[in-house]
Amino acid sequence: MSRLYANLHQWIRKTTSSFAQLCETPQDTVLDGAADCRGLIYKLREWPDLPEGWHTAPVFRALSVMSQRPVNRHWLIASQGLAPALADALILHLMAGNAVDVIDTAAFPAARH
Repeated sequence: MSRLYANLHQWIRKTTSSFAQLCETPQDTVLDGAADCRGLIYKLREWPDLPEGWHTAPVFRALSVMSQRPVNRHWLIASQGLAPALADALILHLMAGNAVDVIDTAAFPAARH
């Protein structure tokens, strides 16, 4: 019964917020209320020129999702499996090339639980 509750809880959280997946981790798809979801999120504005070493499936998958919806650093690391250093370098590269819109989520009111 608890697995059914967890799946239902996950579905409700995803459908009530477009940013719900930003807190999701591959190991535990049920959202953790203590996870830090505040901060900056990034939405791809245009497809960037990437350094040769970054032509990998995880980077291309992350850019593909970023072209559809905003994501945060936590999502890049937890969901796409990017190393923290690579996620930071990718974000800086995208910002330097003006390829992303940067949105500060602190400006939005917190979700009601």
